[in-house]
Amino acid sequence: MTTMPAPLVPVADPVALFLETWEHVKATAPPAFDPAAVNLATCMPDGRPSSRMVLLRGVTPDGFQFFTNYGSRKAFELEATGHAALSFYWHWLDLQVRVEGPVTRATAEDSDAYFASRPRGSQLGAWASRQSTPLGSRAELEQRYAEIEARFEGRPVPRPPFWGGFTLRPSRIEWWQAGEARLHDRLAYSRRGDGRWDCVRLFP
Repeated sequence: MTTMPAPLVPVADPVALFLETWEHVKATAPPAFDPAAVNLATCMPDGRPSSRMVLLRGVTPDGFQFFTNYGSRKAFELEATGHAALSFYWHWLDLQVRVEGPVTRATAEDSDAYFASRPRGSQLGAWASRQSTPLGSRAELEQRYAEIEARFEGRPVPRPPFWGGFTLRPSRIEWWQAGEARLHDRLAYSRRGDGRWDCVRLFP
């Protein structure tokens, strides 16, 4: 007889559960794994999808936050459609969490606070990069970085006006726990208009 893992248990607040789980992820992650890594999926206005890895930099009452150059392709697609999806997969836990919902720019205060916490090299790199636009050569990028480094020598690096955060407010969160014989466990949460969550169990 196949021994199955304990089934996922529905909760009232899946965001609070995510935060609890994320702390466990950070405490147990393998050395080479960045717990903040997450796949961000967006699409063009004509429906063509794209995805890339980004870093989750916070979960607030408003939603899931990540940061980027506002001139990048991802930023264009986020602002063109207003929606995105995040996919987390923690292989050593056999656990996946998917988050979907509308996206808005983070507040200037949140963007300033996070930018100020970054290493100085990353701050300078944000100024030097015209993200997602054609680059003639690696030397051109290095020259731009050197010019920015000289420009801000001896003083704090301010946040570029073209760089900041986005907040994804979850409208749907799905938990997937691997099971033996492909009898996986899935719970899908949908946010109601009043902010509370409905939960249904799905076939795997």
